[in-house]
Amino acid sequence: MRWEELEDALEVLQSEREYDGYFCSIKDAVIIVILGSLCDLKSVKKIHAWATSEHVKVFLEKEFGIKRIPCYWWLLSLLAMVSPESLNRCMKNWVSSLVPHLAEKLEAEEEEQNKKKKKSLTIAIDGKEIRSTGKMKKYDSPLHIVSAQIGELGLTLAQETVQSKSNEIPAVQELIKTLEIEGCMVVADALNCQIQTAQAIIDAKADYLLSAKGNQKELMNDIAAYVQDEKLRSTMDSVTQTEKGHGRIETRSAYTTDDVEWQPGGRVWPAVKCIGVVHTRFETDKGVTEQWHYYISSKVLSAEELLHHARTEWSVESMHWLLDVHFDEDKCRIQSKNIQQNLNMLHKVALNIVRIYKRETQSKLALNGIMFRALMNPHDLLPLLDKN
Repeated sequence: MRWEELEDALEVLQSEREYDGYFCSIKDAVIIVILGSLCDLKSVKKIHAWATSEHVKVFLEKEFGIKRIPCYWWLLSLLAMVSPESLNRCMKNWVSSLVPHLAEKLEAEEEEQNKKKKKSLTIAIDGKEIRSTGKMKKYDSPLHIVSAQIGELGLTLAQETVQSKSNEIPAVQELIKTLEIEGCMVVADALNCQIQTAQAIIDAKADYLLSAKGNQKELMNDIAAYVQDEKLRSTMDSVTQTEKGHGRIETRSAYTTDDVEWQPGGRVWPAVKCIGVVHTRFETDKGVTEQWHYYISSKVLSAEELLHHARTEWSVESMHWLLDVHFDEDKCRIQSKNIQQNLNMLHKVALNIVRIYKRETQSKLALNGIMFRALMNPHDLLPLLDKN
């Protein structure tokens, strides 16, 4: 039961200041925000207006035991009290409790599709800046949140908050240490193509797939030179996939090899076993554009596996886009750093819930369609939460 597991996870929520839960507990406040977010409500003010409507108040008391709805300012105060670290642990524990069941179903689906080789789950790591905080006096620099997402399931597992993008590299390494990712493939963007990050992933008994760009120019140039050599490229495993839609034709070609004894870039990368390239070609009415992406991995990958993990890494960017589109995150003017962090996590919990529902019911409705239906009728929240 998704709801029972989430409710159990929220039991360990902690307040940063002494509070006896009189009138409304911090757990109830968090549940109200999660439910309002599931209705695609973009701000705490709108969530509060929804929660205080007569039919919703009756619904919240009957189904969730929430007898009192705090005023708007007290709801904000309760969100500010919630320790972001404890909420992060709640989210991680909740998702971790769901993963075995969801991964088993994913494996069964792949077997039905006659997939020859079982793929490792992909943990995609990327950072997002909350742009509105860059203009606030309380912030020296915009708030930057690094998220770890289970790519195949579209679920955010955990996150780490840093003061600026320049601090993302050590934050990613610390985040990796807190995750149970044995046997997974960790993918990260070019900023995190660092020897220390690769070592942290190996220490976690996982594998890495890191994108090499300008910050590892020597490595990138060496891989590029290898794949541009026609004789060497002919020895690499390769695959090409083409998709048509939205007025464009997208062709992706991937190449991989385990020929790494020449040490890419003259740098000693821990447990490196494979290099790869993904070439993407976009054809539209305006012309043709091409992109090359270069990768290094601690696991020998087929070209098909490289393409799978690389595409899955882009899912975390999709999640960042959803946070802006559905919840106007970059427009949030709330000054409290705690509230900004907690809202970011609660929005991710809501997205996790909807994605699990879509996966398990095979619903053809878009995310906003499912959320709008819940807004129109709060009882439609119950199947989303798998709550009887």
